[in-house]
Amino acid sequence: MAFDWLKRWMPRGLQSRAALILLLPVVTLQLVISISFVQRHFEGVTRQMTRSVLIDLRYLSDTVDAAPDRAAAAAVARQLGRPLELEARFRSPPVAGDAVRVIDLSGRAVIATLRAGLDRTLAVRIGTSRRVTVWIDTIHGPLEVRFDRRRVSASNPHQLIVLIVVLGALLTLVAYLFLRNQLRPVTRLAAVAAAYGKGRVVPYKPAGATEVRAAGMAFLDMRQRIERQTQARRLMLSGISHDLRTPLTRLRLGLTMLPDDEAALLVGDVDEMRRLLDAFLDFARGDASEEVEMVDPAHLVARIVEDAQRAGQAVILRPVQGPSGPMPLRPTALRRALENLIGNALRYGNHCEVSLLVTPRGLRFLVEDDGPGIPEDRREEAMRPFTRLDPARNQDRGTGVGLGLAIVADIAHGHGGALHLGDSERMGGLRAELVLAR
Repeated sequence: MAFDWLKRWMPRGLQSRAALILLLPVVTLQLVISISFVQRHFEGVTRQMTRSVLIDLRYLSDTVDAAPDRAAAAAVARQLGRPLELEARFRSPPVAGDAVRVIDLSGRAVIATLRAGLDRTLAVRIGTSRRVTVWIDTIHGPLEVRFDRRRVSASNPHQLIVLIVVLGALLTLVAYLFLRNQLRPVTRLAAVAAAYGKGRVVPYKPAGATEVRAAGMAFLDMRQRIERQTQARRLMLSGISHDLRTPLTRLRLGLTMLPDDEAALLVGDVDEMRRLLDAFLDFARGDASEEVEMVDPAHLVARIVEDAQRAGQAVILRPVQGPSGPMPLRPTALRRALENLIGNALRYGNHCEVSLLVTPRGLRFLVEDDGPGIPEDRREEAMRPFTRLDPARNQDRGTGVGLGLAIVADIAHGHGGALHLGDSERMGGLRAELVLAR
């Protein structure tokens, strides 16, 4: 697109863009008025005032030319200069040409008007002393005439510009404060929605314009429906857990009374059913039944690794990178996710390493193994529920229904994060990266 380069320089935030939309027309209007109208107006006033001074200068130069000699001409110049408020004396110009400051725009109009109205003008100098000096060629020699700058220029030409700038800045500030007050409900709604995406329910009351209130009410209705569905799922899972675990427990106790050679296989089947049931319930439950707590992720991951090491698993915890501290998390759900990743790594590999990177924007848990890994084109499929990648992972070394990575991905989404799979450069196997937003 032709304007793609402009998008890189545009502000990202809504308030910044609204401020730009507000300021750009105001500044443009001020520049147009200042340059097109104000400057032209004061240049016209300057030319009119300079023409009135030209009358005095022409009269003075004609009178000096009529004097019989230079001394008489000097006396006449001094005599006429007093009532005309002109300082006149015979003196050659110090430099050739005119002199005026670069920023003195009305000064250029003064010089142009003097030269156009008085052909015998030798030079004009307009300095910082608020005096104008004109050298006029007479028959007795160059005549230096000095007069006050206020006679040819408006006394305070900058007042209108200052007034425009001050009033423009004041009105812009008032408009910006009003605009920020109108945008505050939008930012609050965005913050509440982002917090809910991370698993935190923040109190919210719709406010602001009608459209913003409508969006806020729609968000609250959506959140309430999700909470009702979560509560219903929680109650359903509690019932399933009670109704299925109890018969399985009675069945296992009954099988233990049979002869050992007959009951061994059946007890194994019951235990396998219990494990499958636990996997189904973990996936269906997610982290909906757990409240958010202030937890130090470094301490949590250290306890998880210590528990795995006590169980005889070959797990190593690498040093934590970044400043860690208490932050809102669901510790039970996070423990379940990391234990699934560690168990998955050791099921297909011999060793596992766990790392934690704390950044201002989130947490990164890395679980790496020395197993066969997962092909890049099948990593997205591996995180789907009930997926078993037989060619990629050696399923003969473990059993399951393909819910381990799906449970981890679901927990990550509940924290406003994601699960990424890649290759471990250090160990050569799979690298599972659990990213949680702060």
